[in-house]
Amino acid sequence: MLAQRVKNIAPSATLAIDAMAKQLKKEGKDVVIFGAGEPDFNTPENIKLAAKKAIDSNFTRYTPVGGIPELRNAVAAKLKRENKLDYDASEVLISCGGKHSLFNIAMAVLDKGDEAILPVPYWVSYEEMIKIAEARPVFCRTDDKFKITSKMVEEKITPRTKMLILNSPSNPSGAIANHDEIRKIAELAIEHNFYVLSDEVYEHFTYGNVKHLSIGSLNEEIKSLTILSNSVSKTYAMTGWRIGYTAGPKEIIKAMDNLQSHSTSNPTSIAQYAALEALNGPQDSVKQMVQAFDERRRFIHKRLNGVSGISCVEPEGAFYAFPDVSETGMSSMEFSSRLLDEALVAVVPGIAFGSDRHVRLSYATSIHEIERGMDRIDRWIKQKAVKIENEEI
Repeated sequence: MLAQRVKNIAPSATLAIDAMAKQLKKEGKDVVIFGAGEPDFNTPENIKLAAKKAIDSNFTRYTPVGGIPELRNAVAAKLKRENKLDYDASEVLISCGGKHSLFNIAMAVLDKGDEAILPVPYWVSYEEMIKIAEARPVFCRTDDKFKITSKMVEEKITPRTKMLILNSPSNPSGAIANHDEIRKIAELAIEHNFYVLSDEVYEHFTYGNVKHLSIGSLNEEIKSLTILSNSVSKTYAMTGWRIGYTAGPKEIIKAMDNLQSHSTSNPTSIAQYAALEALNGPQDSVKQMVQAFDERRRFIHKRLNGVSGISCVEPEGAFYAFPDVSETGMSSMEFSSRLLDEALVAVVPGIAFGSDRHVRLSYATSIHEIERGMDRIDRWIKQKAVKIENEEI
């Protein structure tokens, strides 16, 4: 008797793997977890103090559905300061985490029969959100470094194209779209009149000389077709606080506000005050995290490419590596399942992201844990190779 819309939803593979790994840990197993995508750092003290102050001030009641005015203004100021985007507070909506923001966008923009272009590999929830909105995901290939190009996008445009999802830096690959290609994609969106959902949750996690570019900052035409989604979760190690935000055309933000009023109402009042401090307060913690992730990124990339049967493109952003494991002769699901069972290392199968050749490893963990995990993967692969060789003899 379940509704068809929930029958067709696939559970989140990232959360499922993380739950399995944590359960094994509870059972006393020494598991190395490369699963869930959240910083291993603690929320900065100034942010926690702001939340405590909100509690002590009895700021524990309903707020406006779309967030307190101070936080909406702070988001607008942040977008102007960091992204060269000019938004009024009325064009900003605060929601219960970045995932909630994205869900609101899909429900407010997509209709039955619409098409949403989704570059592969993609974050697991995009496809499900599109389908829940009764639209059709149109999968778009990327190049050998997981980068999207305007030519690839153009191949997928039809009269039904309503939206393109642009996630740069990308989860799961860490790829950052080339700025010239972003400009050409903007031209396509203007020419064919479709929205660009720009998920910029990893914007600060870029390494070397590669930088993030907000597509909506290019000109007013593309800004009017851009719906920007972000959150404080990754940038400030606030995954559990559940504060995300959207900036976009006023009519879309208003529709999302109406939708949110009948689903969650306002985000948590206390978390909103914490997010306000995160955006307005010192940013030293962000720089420290990025520096640590850069060191881990280089370390895990080198180690992965040193394992027989595994090759990995160097990630440019976010905190994920997405190695190709197809030469091991295993699908991503078999590789992930056996690795967890036999070597107690948790990774996410790439099939959840649209590629059965790959697995995802989050390097949002210490160098020590990365080293332990990579040692186990290397030993496991070597043992498997020896076993196959003995069977052939």
